[in-house]
Amino acid sequence: LETFLKRFQFDSRKDDGHKRYFVEDQDVTTVIRSQEVTQHVSEVSAKPIIRAALVEIQRRFGQLGDTVFEGRDMGTVVFPEAELKIFLTARPAVRAERRYLELKDSHSSQDEVLQELLKRDHFDSTREASPLKQAEDAHLIDTSDLTIEQVVNRILALIKRSQ
Repeated sequence: LETFLKRFQFDSRKDDGHKRYFVEDQDVTTVIRSQEVTQHVSEVSAKPIIRAALVEIQRRFGQLGDTVFEGRDMGTVVFPEAELKIFLTARPAVRAERRYLELKDSHSSQDEVLQELLKRDHFDSTREASPLKQAEDAHLIDTSDLTIEQVVNRILALIKRSQ
């Protein structure tokens, strides 16, 4: 595993203005957002050797300049010195509905998505390596009752204030 992780090549490229993600030369943009991957990501990424490799990759991407990262430990572990940290959250039922709509073609029910989400939240917030938690200096935005436009406007206001 250690040898594999040292050779692991993950990259991102812009294609028609959209970011695409690649492992070696294979486009994995859609696959990494699939239900199958999501169901296993917490368990796999909690392994210290894998978490360390992922943090190194994420930090390498962060050195490329002004970037936006999303993830459960970005503000606490990966980029604790980030200029601006935003912790987005929503009620579990709202998050499950959004994820269910995102996975339209999956065979999961909305309740199954909710149960998986709750299970992942519990696992991620109680694991030793890089637990899910809000950084003390992160701005909390509860998106439960907000439109995408409202969330974007709040984030843009925070960016403007931080400059």
